[in-house]
Amino acid sequence: MSGKFCISLTRAKDDTDRATVAFVIANAALGCEQDTMVFLSTEGVRLAVQGYADDIHEDGFAPLSELITNFVEADGTILVCSPCFKKRSLDEGNLIAGAKIVGGAKLVEFLASGSPCVSY
Repeated sequence: MSGKFCISLTRAKDDTDRATVAFVIANAALGCEQDTMVFLSTEGVRLAVQGYADDIHEDGFAPLSELITNFVEADGTILVCSPCFKKRSLDEGNLIAGAKIVGGAKLVEFLASGSPCVSY
């Protein structure tokens, strides 16, 4: 086993249920002592912008902003697809703590080390 776990998230306010569950699973992976990375692409990159997730709260789950904060504070990694972020004309100066804009090669590198990946 690689000891790594990847979650690929392509959703945000267009599917708040998937976005929320992705971070629930990400936190669970950290709780299982996995080096966990969430890769945000397409619409998911919006979650890396400060304040964007503040009003997302699916019934039965903690608010998404809280799930994201808990993930980052527990040393989870959030990587943000650079071309997806730029396509949406988002402000790199307004990233949430712990998010890093990267190219797709970083995702490939993480997965090439043997990490399983689930997608939402």
